Amino acid sequence: METKKVNGWTLVPFVLMMVLFLCGFPMVTACLCAVALTFVFAKGKMSERFTVFAKGAGEEGVLIMLMIFSLSGAFSSVAKAMGGRDAVVNLGLSLVPTQFLLGGVFIIAMLMSTACGTSMGTIAAITPIAVGVAEKANLNMVMLLGAVVGGAMFGDNLSFISDTTIAAARGQNVEMKDKFRLNFLIALPAAIVTLVLLCILGRPDTALDMGELTYSLVKVIPYVVVLALALIGMDVMLVMALGIASAALVGVATSSITLIEVAEAIWTGVTDMDQSFYLAFLIGGMTAIIKEQGGLEWLVQKLQKIMKSNKSAQFGIAGLVGVLDAATTNNTVAIIIANPIANDVSRDYNIDPRRTASLLDLWSCVVQGILPHGGQTLLACTLAATYGLSITPVDIIPYLWYPMLLGVFAVISVFVPFADSACRKDPWNWEYDCPESKVAEKKANMAAAEQ
Repeated sequence: METKKVNGWTLVPFVLMMVLFLCGFPMVTACLCAVALTFVFAKGKMSERFTVFAKGAGEEGVLIMLMIFSLSGAFSSVAKAMGGRDAVVNLGLSLVPTQFLLGGVFIIAMLMSTACGTSMGTIAAITPIAVGVAEKANLNMVMLLGAVVGGAMFGDNLSFISDTTIAAARGQNVEMKDKFRLNFLIALPAAIVTLVLLCILGRPDTALDMGELTYSLVKVIPYVVVLALALIGMDVMLVMALGIASAALVGVATSSITLIEVAEAIWTGVTDMDQSFYLAFLIGGMTAIIKEQGGLEWLVQKLQKIMKSNKSAQFGIAGLVGVLDAATTNNTVAIIIANPIANDVSRDYNIDPRRTASLLDLWSCVVQGILPHGGQTLLACTLAATYGLSITPVDIIPYLWYPMLLGVFAVISVFVPFADSACRKDPWNWEYDCPESKVAEKKANMAAAEQ
């Protein structure tokens, strides 16, 4: 039996990347410095190190992730350019009774972030409108910002086109719809409790006339198409392609956007994903070298000292991605780094990979949602400042009820696996590394490949 390499020093590049980022370096620059240090720490010929790096960066899962990132960015950009994002916000606000405005804003943020796949985009779109309306009603502004950030994190965790969903599902080689089912059953009770609290504690003393909120229902169609096709299990890249096509068709048909503007929006959307794109590529290659040199095995062995069972291993995965997210303030990066380690822990402690993907996405969003130095809270406060409101991220933290409750229900789900019914009905086959329902198909594909 081959002895696995164990070398903790090869993890130093990860530490360097986090330190540089916290010191103000752009994340991609910090990652490039870490990659360079990885080559320094690695043993063997330089050509061999490049070979390992290239295999990791070009691994099938990484390339699929990059394609999905590009397509999801393009869809979001085209849908926004043709007015879909504004239509979703105004439609939601027009349906909300003013006495339940805070609860309504939370629901709108939930739906929009799930449809758009971006918490930052949701906060940027909703906050200025919500703050302007809430200011007239003399609502609790800090509670309002907490509702916006919380609702945005709901979709960040669940959306089929969210980069966290893509990273977690592809990293564990599971279907996004399976990860969605697990996460939804944990996120739903957290969202319901949050909604009740907002409706009771955030109710205004007097009703408010929000004025005329114009929207076009047809511009909401592309978001409905993407969500419906994803839920029925269509391949995510085909879903994104059809989403882009439907957004372009609606935009051109309503004269909201020209074909040239559609093309420009697609390019803008793809380039907007450049940070996630480069990070996935660089971290994929860097992780391959670190794994080959024994760094991940060292970390797994250290984690095994505190992980004695399936349940403690689940908390180990949650703690790992949570710490990485707190250090990088980027839940996608945290998931990408944690993926290979979580993979090994999942197999060692018989944790269904669908559950592992769910844990990675859940806990990265829990931590990201309450970080005072996270992009979501900083953006919300920055936008509120344009109205002359002096609110800091620390002020918002006590009102970030949804991320906190998501953490509570995530903990409960470990001891009472109420969300795992789909996994129990279709258990994971470790020999073929897929659910039992897919074994026959995988055998047939393997047989066809051998011929």
